[in-house]
Amino acid sequence: MSFDTVVLLFGFFALMFAGVPIAVALGLVASGVIAHAGLGIMAIPTGTYTGIAKYPLLAIPVFILAGLIFERSGVAARLVTLATALVGQRGGGLGIVAVLVCMVMGGISGSGPADAAAVATVMTAGMAKAGYPRAFSASLIAAAGSTAILIPPSIAFIVYSVLVPSATVPALFAAGIFPGLLAGLSLMVPIVVISRWYGFGRDAEGERPRVWESLKDASWGLLAPVIILGGMRTGAFTPTEAAVVAVFYGLAVGVFVYRTIDLRGLYRLLVEAGEISAVVMLIVALASVFAWAGSTLGAFDQAAKLLLGLGLGEWGVMAVLMGLLIVAGMFLDGVSIFLIMLPILVPIAMAFGWDMVWFGVILTMNIAIGQFTPPVAVNLMVTCKVAGVSIESTIPWVVWMILAMASAMALVIVFPGIALWLPQALGYG
Repeated sequence: MSFDTVVLLFGFFALMFAGVPIAVALGLVASGVIAHAGLGIMAIPTGTYTGIAKYPLLAIPVFILAGLIFERSGVAARLVTLATALVGQRGGGLGIVAVLVCMVMGGISGSGPADAAAVATVMTAGMAKAGYPRAFSASLIAAAGSTAILIPPSIAFIVYSVLVPSATVPALFAAGIFPGLLAGLSLMVPIVVISRWYGFGRDAEGERPRVWESLKDASWGLLAPVIILGGMRTGAFTPTEAAVVAVFYGLAVGVFVYRTIDLRGLYRLLVEAGEISAVVMLIVALASVFAWAGSTLGAFDQAAKLLLGLGLGEWGVMAVLMGLLIVAGMFLDGVSIFLIMLPILVPIAMAFGWDMVWFGVILTMNIAIGQFTPPVAVNLMVTCKVAGVSIESTIPWVVWMILAMASAMALVIVFPGIALWLPQALGYG
């Protein structure tokens, strides 16, 4: 490898582990390498602009706003009441409720941390009163929240489709449904077993909510993913337009139906969505400069050839990639991982003839596991903060969630049809 290639690949990780923000690390390393290699300093502003001047990326800030609106509108609380009415509270019932609500909310927000924050805020106190340790609640909600990047709409899938044009957003959204459901169901197994083994939930109090009344109250929230996904399937609107529809639908529910959002609250939502979106889009822009520098230098091709040259075979390479991605997911968000690593991963996938839609689902499942894998896990950090516990205290519980979702991921790897059947049936594959 050349000097510039070494600096590009290892300089970024050195800066990141030194505590430099991801966007700054990407920009600094890429700019330094471009200047040193004489690639043309104007590539920096050009790459920054072209990195975000893509129509599908418009969906990201709008889905972020939609997720915040539904989080603050009271939809999560009503979904919890409905799920409790259907499942009950004893024998791990509230744990199952948390998973179900996370899965439905994931069909609205597309963001794991936002999903985990909304459900943890609503459920942690009630689960503690019912006898669930706060560390256990934080673990299961963090794990369940990770299904948000699998169940459409998914911000991670949108970014993947931009970087891998052969995998369209509709195909990825369809492919993520069954793996997302499988991931959620897999989490219920350790939750129920652990809860019944330790007697969690035996202190649950209060009358079980009535199903019909709870269903009517939560129906507005349940309609959101139906409108979003149904509109895209029928061709009424594109994924980007679906995000706009979700925003206005959420506002209508929060302002006129539940009346939980006023003008001051709406202003705060817009400010928060703008701040989060700015961070995400800045990472996208500077990662594009980083990717351009790596591609021009041939750094990513060299790294891919190095891995392929180890002689591990198809399944050996797959195992190495899965391990690397889970570790990466512990430290980085899904958008950053895709932007940084896909230039290396795509040539490997193409060398083995892997289906790029299926490959995108597998990568996303890995990232989902990393979101709740200590010591640095974005979902777990959010839920631990809400629950008032340390990440270390969740390790005895979260390890079972990791094993459960890893088992679900293994099934999708061995049986690609779990991911590919629906997009093929709908004519996307």
